[in-house]
Amino acid sequence: MPRQPRIILSHSYYHIISRGNNKNHIFRFSIDYFYYLDLLRKYKKELPFDLYHYCLMPNHVHLLIQTKNSHNFSTFMKKLNLSYFYYYQKNYGWTGYFWQGRFKSQPVGKDEYFIQCGKYIELNPVRANLVVTPEEYQFSSSRYYIQGVDNDIITPDFIYQAMGKTDVERQEKYKKLVISEEIFNNYNKTVWGSRNQRYNEARKLTYHIKEMH
Repeated sequence: MPRQPRIILSHSYYHIISRGNNKNHIFRFSIDYFYYLDLLRKYKKELPFDLYHYCLMPNHVHLLIQTKNSHNFSTFMKKLNLSYFYYYQKNYGWTGYFWQGRFKSQPVGKDEYFIQCGKYIELNPVRANLVVTPEEYQFSSSRYYIQGVDNDIITPDFIYQAMGKTDVERQEKYKKLVISEEIFNNYNKTVWGSRNQRYNEARKLTYHIKEMH
């Protein structure tokens, strides 16, 4: 079966992944992570979208987002990745391909699994044995949701907002949130979410691809 072209739609939810070429580290020191986040903050103001969850790993980046304007988000990613590449090249003398092709985008269904997708992303440092608990990791959205640490680049997860009447109640429930086996099985799928949501998102993508031809 031929591979379908990638398409980013406006007002839609996506799990975005950018990887270093050949699994090379894209962050060497803390200052690199902070610089990337500063770039993200800068271009996000210029080309707005909603960022619900994120995690910066040594050799790749995860973002869980909702687009506002599809073209603007694609432009945002180009500016972000290119600007960070120039920074890295200047400081570490990199030659050759830096990113592993274009960023990966998985449509995500807006259902009860959405927040689990976010927490799954934030658990990456735990699975990689970088920390014991996700809130120990400095370069993700986990501290915002578990400890209430201010983070001006985050739009609060809409399901998180409904988890309690107070910040403390929401934080405790989020900390105890269990990731469904279905989420673990979604990682390499084209669409991320429940079975019904994957079906609906796949139909939507197919429709828009046909409209392009």
